[in-house]
Amino acid sequence: MVITRPEMEIGRYQWMYRNSRLHQYHHVPALRGNVSPLGIQGCFECCIKCLGGVPYASLVATILCFSGVALFCGCGHVALAGTVSILEQRFSTNVTDHALLSEVIKLMQYVIYGIASFFFLYGIILLAEGFYTTSAVKELHGEFKTTICGRCISGMFVFLTYVLGVAWLGVFGFSAVPVFMFYNIWSTCEVIRSLPANMTASADQICVDIRQYGIIPWNAVPGKACGSALADMCSTPEFYLSYHLFIVACAGAGATVIALLIYMMATTYNYAVLKFKSREDCCTKF
Repeated sequence: MVITRPEMEIGRYQWMYRNSRLHQYHHVPALRGNVSPLGIQGCFECCIKCLGGVPYASLVATILCFSGVALFCGCGHVALAGTVSILEQRFSTNVTDHALLSEVIKLMQYVIYGIASFFFLYGIILLAEGFYTTSAVKELHGEFKTTICGRCISGMFVFLTYVLGVAWLGVFGFSAVPVFMFYNIWSTCEVIRSLPANMTASADQICVDIRQYGIIPWNAVPGKACGSALADMCSTPEFYLSYHLFIVACAGAGATVIALLIYMMATTYNYAVLKFKSREDCCTKF
C-alpha cells in the first residue's frame, strides 16, 4: 500500500494534535443587500420594513378626519354665535321670542366641544389599530399571531365606524340647512342691489321673512327685513363672515364623512384578512 504525501501530512498533524479534528467546511450563504455578516439587517432594510407596516389608508383618513372635524367645529361655533347676533339685531328685538333658539345654539356649541374631543381620541385609536392590524396582516414581526380578543376589538371598531359614518351623513345634511338659508338671504340682497336707483318702491316690497324657517315664532317682531334694511344687513361683515363660515363647516363635515368611509374600507379589509388568516392558522395546526 502506497501512502501519498498528503496523507502523510494529515497523519503527522493528527499525531501532533491528538485532540483536534479535521476541519469541517460549511457553505456560507452569500450576503445580500446591506445585511451585515452577523445577520443584522442594515439601515435600508429596516426602513423598508418600517414603511411597509405603515397603514397609509388609516393615516390619510386620520389627517382628513382631524382637518374636517376642526373645520366643522371651529367654523360652526363662530358661525352660530354670529347667527344669534344677526337675529337679535335684525329679526327679533324681543329677547323672549328667541330665548329657546339661544339655548339650543348654546347647547350645540357645547356639543361641538364634545365632538372635537371625541374624534381627536377616536382618530388616534383608529390609527393605532391600523398599525396593529397592518403589521399582523403583513406578518412583519415573525410568524402570524393574533388573538380572539384582538379580532373582537377590530370587529368592534368596524361596527362603531359604520355607525359614526351614518351619523355624520346626518350631520353633513344638517350643516347644509344654514347654508341654504344664508344663500337665500344673500340672493335676495343681490336682487335688491341689481334694481335701478329709481325703483325704491319695488325694492321695499322685497323681503326676507325669517319666521318661515321655523327658527323664531310667528309673533316675533319684526320677524322680517325688507328693502334697504335687508341690503344693509347683507353688507355687514357679520353676515358675510357667518355665511362663509357655514360653508366651510359644511365642507368640513363632508371631509369627515369621506374620512370615515376610508376608515370603514380599511378596518373592514383588515378584519376580514385577520379572520381568514386565523382560520387558516387553526387548520394548519390540525
